[in-house]
Amino acid sequence: MSQEGIPQLDGYSEDALDRAFAELEKEVDASALEATKRGTSDAVEEFRLLWLGRKQGRLKQVSEAWLKSAPVEARKSIGLRFNALKPRIESWLVWEGWTSTQPTLDAEAIDVTLPGTHRALGAEHPLIKTMHEMVAVFQRMGYSVGVGPEVETDYYNFESLNFPPGHPARDTQDTLVVANQDRKPLRDRLLMRTHTSPVQIRTMEQQPPPVRIVIRGKVHRNDAADATHSPIFHQIEGLCVDTNITFSDLKGTLDHAMKEFFGSSVKTRFFPSFFPFTEPSADVQISCPFCGGKGCRKCKYSGWIELLGCGMVDPAVFGFVQGKQPAYDPKKISGFAFGMGVDRIAMMKYGISDISLLYSGDARFLEQFA
Repeated sequence: MSQEGIPQLDGYSEDALDRAFAELEKEVDASALEATKRGTSDAVEEFRLLWLGRKQGRLKQVSEAWLKSAPVEARKSIGLRFNALKPRIESWLVWEGWTSTQPTLDAEAIDVTLPGTHRALGAEHPLIKTMHEMVAVFQRMGYSVGVGPEVETDYYNFESLNFPPGHPARDTQDTLVVANQDRKPLRDRLLMRTHTSPVQIRTMEQQPPPVRIVIRGKVHRNDAADATHSPIFHQIEGLCVDTNITFSDLKGTLDHAMKEFFGSSVKTRFFPSFFPFTEPSADVQISCPFCGGKGCRKCKYSGWIELLGCGMVDPAVFGFVQGKQPAYDPKKISGFAFGMGVDRIAMMKYGISDISLLYSGDARFLEQFA
């Protein structure tokens, strides 16, 4: 739009001024829409200069032409209308529709000869990856995955697993308790679970035998943090209950699982142990998969690594379940259970010397496993 041809006022009455400024508003809108059709940054700038340019802006020219010839008593009315017209022009300049029909601004043209932006892909945390691999081994043997709450009652975490109040074995699983529980009966008090074993009880209460589940999850114990201990860690446990389940079934299951996870050359051996919820109980060692049993730093030069605990389910545990599931009669069924720490396996597999690195959230450490 040319800046020439400044319109002339046909009077200074309120009606005449309203008509004159209405015509100016139409000119502003028409020139704005014309620039919108072009949809470029240059069009926006031309519109700004046309109306708000400091030297040759149309608003400045019209203002000077009308005010110079206006009588003193009309200048206030003209000035007020000009002050209202300027925000209308500025509102067009910040309108988001300027480039709605233009996919790319001229100033943001893409150089297709440059390499594309590389977006790094995420990867599983070494703990999560190890846990998934271990669980997958048992799923291929027909086990389903069991889940349960991390905040448990004393009953499910201890009592129903044959840890009666005052039992010495409770000292080895000193845990973090929820505050303000003193008025509740001991069995109803809430705490952070010390193992994933409560899920075994909950599962047996909900379904009759046969049961084959593997349980993964986070557990908590009141342990002092050092290179190999943490108050938060992860466990994988398993439970198998059916008729005629024997210790031989337990040994065969764990031997197969260790071979599938660590390699077919790995051997297993069992030593007597004690757990309140299994009888008999055993600790399981595997031949060192890193040195083939010859002795190295990871196995402390013994050729063997103690990896997990296991045993046949104590009949007393079935007794806690029978009230809800009478089918768990220890005279008719039997079962075995096992459990292992995921953190220790992950540290051993990936050569991690400090367990705190697994919980640090340091991207420099984690990106090594991407």
